[in-house]
Amino acid sequence: MKVFLAGGSGAIGRRLTPLLLSAGHRVYGLTRDAGRAEELERRGVHALVGDVYDARALRAAVASANPEVVIHQLTDLPQSADERGNAAALARNARIREEGTPHLVDAALAASAARIVSQSLAFAYAPGPEPHAEGDPLDPSRTSVIALERLTLASPPLVGTVLRFGSFYGPGTWFEEPSGNVPCHVDAAAWATLLAIEHAATGIFNIAEERGYVTTARARRELGWSPTLRVPEG
Repeated sequence: MKVFLAGGSGAIGRRLTPLLLSAGHRVYGLTRDAGRAEELERRGVHALVGDVYDARALRAAVASANPEVVIHQLTDLPQSADERGNAAALARNARIREEGTPHLVDAALAASAARIVSQSLAFAYAPGPEPHAEGDPLDPSRTSVIALERLTLASPPLVGTVLRFGSFYGPGTWFEEPSGNVPCHVDAAAWATLLAIEHAATGIFNIAEERGYVTTARARRELGWSPTLRVPEG
């Protein structure tokens, strides 16, 4: 299967790529950085350099890959956890969801892709009884997250899957160890993405370690996912 991975050089992208390749998929990875494109090529990915905000160029890049599945793992996060509360950093990441997602969905539709899988948040639920299941409402202040999920799930004929990830830890992330009530190892997130593709899953899935805030029963049942899954090294 041909897979277009937007965010191929990001924290999840780097862990997801070997899983996709090992499963026999042909991977086209989008990155804004030419140096990272060379790294992707060395790993067996067909690298495409582009900017999600350039709608015309993005459409051409996705069309050149002619993928069956588009994976949205784009973020614009600061390099350090110390900056995570910075207003400018938060605005950049929200912009990716609000402006970048429509461009990616439009490009997927133009390329006649069948499916899109998007990264969302498992810690964005509105206050209410816990643990939260996927049908619980999101916090209305999370407008960029809501917009991303709506476009992913309601852009026919694309079939959409939303993976609500917990707070990442592990290789390439801000943290080495889990913390808080909704952690998620980056490898477990990568596996969830592969499993969503392999099982042709649709709808929304919580992907996190269960510490009382969310339930991941649906992901365990329908995807065969576990928070203990890791990516083999080498």
